[in-house]
Amino acid sequence: MKTKALATVAGLALAAGVVGCNNGLTDLNNNPNSPTSAPPGALFTYAARDAVGTWLGGGSADLRGAEFVAQQLGEAQYPQEDEYQRLQASNTAGLFDNSYQNHLEDLRKVIAAGQDAQDAGIYGPAMVLQTWSFDYLTDLFGDVPYSDALKGDSTGDSALKPKYDKQSDIYTGMFKTLTDAVTAMDAGGAAGLGGADPIYGGDLGEWEKFANSLHARLAMRIVNVDETTARAELKAAFTAPGGVIESNADNAELRWPGDGVYNNPWTDNFKGRDDHRMAKPFMDILVANNDPRLPIWAQPVQDSSVYANGYGGMPNGLSQAEAGTWTGTASRPGAIFWPGATSIGVIGSPANASLPSYLMTAAEVDFIKAEMAERGFDPFNAGQAKGFYEDGIRASMEQWGVTDQAAIDAYLAGPNVAYKGDGTGTSGDPGLKQIAVQKWLALFTDGSQAWFEWRRTCQPQTIVAGPAAIIPTVPRRYEYSTTEQTVNADNLAAAVADLDGGKDDFTSRMWWDNSKVTGNAPTYVDDATCTGHR
Repeated sequence: MKTKALATVAGLALAAGVVGCNNGLTDLNNNPNSPTSAPPGALFTYAARDAVGTWLGGGSADLRGAEFVAQQLGEAQYPQEDEYQRLQASNTAGLFDNSYQNHLEDLRKVIAAGQDAQDAGIYGPAMVLQTWSFDYLTDLFGDVPYSDALKGDSTGDSALKPKYDKQSDIYTGMFKTLTDAVTAMDAGGAAGLGGADPIYGGDLGEWEKFANSLHARLAMRIVNVDETTARAELKAAFTAPGGVIESNADNAELRWPGDGVYNNPWTDNFKGRDDHRMAKPFMDILVANNDPRLPIWAQPVQDSSVYANGYGGMPNGLSQAEAGTWTGTASRPGAIFWPGATSIGVIGSPANASLPSYLMTAAEVDFIKAEMAERGFDPFNAGQAKGFYEDGIRASMEQWGVTDQAAIDAYLAGPNVAYKGDGTGTSGDPGLKQIAVQKWLALFTDGSQAWFEWRRTCQPQTIVAGPAAIIPTVPRRYEYSTTEQTVNADNLAAAVADLDGGKDDFTSRMWWDNSKVTGNAPTYVDDATCTGHR
């Protein structure tokens, strides 16, 4: 295994020397994609920061929507997002528009520069990161511009009004891009990105592992709608050159400089506000199983007499008056996100600002292996499922700093956690439900992926729309950008027509989440559970 180069403050600053620009990350407040001569290393550094901030950050997808839809966090003061009011097109348009205008465009230029230089060390990582971002776009919205996207430099109306590719075609394209990137990187790069890469420090071996692991994530996503393709792509991912993420040392993570300018977006969020609380569905599972991650992910409530063990979560989707009553009776997010941590947290000071943001982890890969094994998907077998399942739990514990092996062992032996898979991989298989719940837990701080997994597996079963939510079911997608309604209406209309339901709203399902195939999920319970009816 090649040694992973973590992007520390010094490593990020080295972007300058490597790519011939002497400013470094902290001077990249202005997007460098406007100058046509911007060096690819500087573009990549900026694009990585922007992509991770967009999908895992406090000001956009994650802490402004996905964490509430996935019901890992709740909102005690401004519950409009928790009620889905601020998830409508006018509020989420920026996610759609800015992704194309900023980091996806930057990565396109990095890919072009790397291909011109015949350096897979430049274009390979950019292809992988661009695919990682496209996954969020298509799984949040449905059909999106893909094959025609990012061609604004071209002439002609089609470049300015790109078609929306069918989601099934986007997945085919993403599989191919990841395969091509791994093939190219496995042959070796020349100069590469070096310190301009804030994720792996230019280590192509680690990028291959990330690419193959992402390939597996996407392949499992489509298993309910196209099992044949899913099986083939999963096997391809796990037998590809370079292997997959095997340990936390391989995790795809962006370790923030923590310099007051570029901080972990969760810690930055809690530096200035105290209105997020842990959600009841998430906390109920942690508390019931005496999960060792509980005191890391959550803080005791202010009034310790409310709960026997001091921890509890708030229901989602409450009215503002009801939500406010949970300020002191629901746990805050963990002290790991708050500096100088007291049981409440210290507003105004940056805490643990260099905490990594996780793009993909060993725990998730282990749970993918466990599900493949339980289903009998080549190259694994049912006898391996229990081991992979336990590996995933251990990896998540260790990722978050749990070092007490006795506590981990006790957790694995608990009545709800001890593996009960029957090796059938069919409807009612308890092992598949356990894998789905543990994977959902392990995805904490990546609300979008946790939400996507709930849509695929219907687990946990306790996720339902709150009483004040503007629709009676948990959303299946976001509405399209209002900008597109103005500038690309015809292509947008075709994309809306492709949704199951044919309406641009929260309830219309996309290709892999089509209501006509929901019953194919072995973890399927009933219609009410799988739509999150309140």
